Amino acid sequence: MSLDNVVEDIRDEARARAEEIRQQGERRAEEIVEAAETDAEELLEARKADVERQIEQEREQALSSAKLEAKQERLEARRDVLEDVRSQVEDELVELSGDRREALTRSLLEDAVPEFEGEESVAVYGRASDEELIEDLLDDHDNFEYAGEYECLGGVVVEGTDSRVRVNNTFDSVLEGVWEDNLKNVSELLFNQ
Repeated sequence: MSLDNVVEDIRDEARARAEEIRQQGERRAEEIVEAAETDAEELLEARKADVERQIEQEREQALSSAKLEAKQERLEARRDVLEDVRSQVEDELVELSGDRREALTRSLLEDAVPEFEGEESVAVYGRASDEELIEDLLDDHDNFEYAGEYECLGGVVVEGTDSRVRVNNTFDSVLEGVWEDNLKNVSELLFNQ
């Protein structure tokens, strides 16, 4: 075998080996590219899922917040309506006159009288515009005197000077009790709950 043949065989072997290495390199490059593409697809899908979860979470939060805000606005509107109703009732109590006002004031005074049996002096306060009415009602009770103005819708505040007992029988106090006891019923009637 000649040297040229040996050189040619070595070259052929080197070329074959180079081709094999090149093919292995291409296969490895294809595997790397495929793995990278698979990783990229998985990462993309994971990111999409994360974004969709985040969007859904933010949507739920926004919906929840909107529901809460709407509920608060409804409650505020209802509170405003209830305040208007109460204000109308107070206005009507202030406007009561004649026999109706006298009967209610008399009833509130009579309810307070038993608390002051045996007192030498009892002071009765009331709305300034009711002074004459209260003084007329006090004519029926010894030791009871009109003592001055009390800021209220009507009715009386009665104080014993000896016992330090005070009875608040104003329209305001009666309204407060009735309002608290019937607020649920009033709400149901107004808002059809």
